[in-house]
Amino acid sequence: MELQDKVIVITGGGRGLGRAMAIQFAERGAKLALVDLDQEALDVTASMCEELGTQARTYQANVANEQSVVELFERIAADFGTLHGLINNAGITRDGLFVKVKEGQVVNKMSLEQWQQVVDVNLTGTFLCGREAAVQMIRTSSQGVILNISSISRHGNMGQTNYTATKAGVHAMAVTWAKELARYGIRAAAIAPGYIGTEMVMAMKEEAREKIAGMIPAKRLGRPEEIAKTAVFIFENDYINGRCLEVDGALRV
Repeated sequence: MELQDKVIVITGGGRGLGRAMAIQFAERGAKLALVDLDQEALDVTASMCEELGTQARTYQANVANEQSVVELFERIAADFGTLHGLINNAGITRDGLFVKVKEGQVVNKMSLEQWQQVVDVNLTGTFLCGREAAVQMIRTSSQGVILNISSISRHGNMGQTNYTATKAGVHAMAVTWAKELARYGIRAAAIAPGYIGTEMVMAMKEEAREKIAGMIPAKRLGRPEEIAKTAVFIFENDYINGRCLEVDGALRV
């Protein structure tokens, strides 16, 4: 796909990986529909993209709410007249051990609320946005790409039963969508980042960051722009479909 003037939706576009991807796509002339709950953060990202000479619109929406998502994609299609891509980036964590035991006694367990909050945003939100993006692409006869942001944690990570389940799920959905939507000229894929130096990670104590970096064969955290460049690569390479690219500095081999 040639990205110049293509309309790309990025959820979680206010900061972090979403902002980094927005900037990379803006540099290639894509028109951006940025989605987040934080309007102030959205405005900053949009301004950065517009400074690069492209069009960027902002949309406040809860990706876990079906009606909100249906209306969101209808608005985007009406505003831009078409749709060529979606990056399902919105996500949250609510970490905790599945069952916490101290001195042989169960002292805590992951709550249903912890489970459901993460499932609602990471998994249901990705499902809803992917579905509505596909609807609009088919309606407007626009060949496009749906890209899900997974994680290397999808293989299983202590303290993240909820998160790992959702990140495995969004990978599996991308494979399924690739098979179902290819007939309409729509590709689907996923990226599984390792530890990336987003604002949240960089806010950790330095010793904690150094400990994480020491586990990575590359001996450093990934940079948000490295994930963004991978997203651009997937969009621009028309033969990538149904695959998940791991970008983790060889943390998982």
